[in-house]
Amino acid sequence: MKLNRDEFLETGYLIVKEAVPRDKLERVRQAYETLVNRQRETWKAERAAGDPPGGVWETGAQPRLQLSRAPLVNQIDPKTAPAVEVWLEENIHGVSTELLGIADGAVTEMMMMCNPVRDHGPAKWHRDLHPIDTAPLQGYIDDILEGGPRYVQWNIPLYDDSVLWVVPGSHLRLNTPEENEVMLADPPRPLPTGVQTHLEAGDGVVYILPILHWGSNYSPKMRRTVHGGFSTFTSIDDLSFAEHISADAQTAFTRWNDRSEQMKQHTESALQAVLGVDVAAYLSALDSLHPERSEKGRILSTVFLCKSALAIRLHKDPPLQGIAEDLQRRVLGKHPITLNWGPKFADRFSPDEARLLWDRFSPLEDLLQADEEHFVPGFQAVPMKHYFNEMPADYGTEDFIASWTAA
Repeated sequence: MKLNRDEFLETGYLIVKEAVPRDKLERVRQAYETLVNRQRETWKAERAAGDPPGGVWETGAQPRLQLSRAPLVNQIDPKTAPAVEVWLEENIHGVSTELLGIADGAVTEMMMMCNPVRDHGPAKWHRDLHPIDTAPLQGYIDDILEGGPRYVQWNIPLYDDSVLWVVPGSHLRLNTPEENEVMLADPPRPLPTGVQTHLEAGDGVVYILPILHWGSNYSPKMRRTVHGGFSTFTSIDDLSFAEHISADAQTAFTRWNDRSEQMKQHTESALQAVLGVDVAAYLSALDSLHPERSEKGRILSTVFLCKSALAIRLHKDPPLQGIAEDLQRRVLGKHPITLNWGPKFADRFSPDEARLLWDRFSPLEDLLQADEEHFVPGFQAVPMKHYFNEMPADYGTEDFIASWTAA
């Protein structure tokens, strides 16, 4: 497929015809429908007291399958292998690789979004961004302008789908005053700047994550939309399904998993460099984590490492006073795309190291917050002290390094 990467970088999205080849579409549909039925059985078994018999399937506005996690990751078999192998299609994997500007894009997660059983209407406009445990929007914008996106996300409907709207170019700017006014007054309403995507079965739309987008209508109309993304590494740890997929797919997932292990090592090296007051090692680790990034990329990665250091501190030596409940909840989970590798990664550090590490990162965390709670619409967030948009003023990687080399 002939791509215009410059146009993609400018608009923030691209519609790809036949992301799933027409002659493979029915096979992929059948594989996913089998997984839907298996997940429905799980939801039925896990329903809470007072829930309807189908559990999440009957209560959710957009029931979502997670193929990358238990239980479904352990239920992939020869019958459902096409649901995994579809991610290796040239118009998905190849397109993602080219748009990212790298040698080999890696699937980060494999999901599916389904229709609800009753009408839930429209969702709210949002960016897939929660700055409290990742970074302010301007950090993402600066990094994309400097080196291109680190991650691209896909919606690939297996049936005709016009649910998704996007605001072209919004991945490279803050919300306009007019957009904020509409989103504060009536979040589930079309933005004048929005564009509806009209996708035929098997087509896809790939987009850069800070883009403003909207699920315009969660109705009972049949919806089976493959959802996930690509980066330089994967967040799929459990490859128990590999024996059931093609040899080429096995090779790819193993390669991506190995690269993720390397990313964990580079993350550890960066954090150990801070502990060891080793400036050269810290800068080297940043370059290993995200090659060919300059200052804007380095400071964004440093903010991600700050959140990783907080997660390690909370895992190894709880509790910690003065940390917002929402921030604690989020960082105690796992978010590999921003270098938060989860509880097992924290075990690479002792409690003493965790305390010292947080002592050296906490001044940066303070700079990421205002004195009072505030709110900006269009984020996956509630009112908070953390800045939605602004990175620390007149602050860069050298300033962060100076804060712990002078200690």
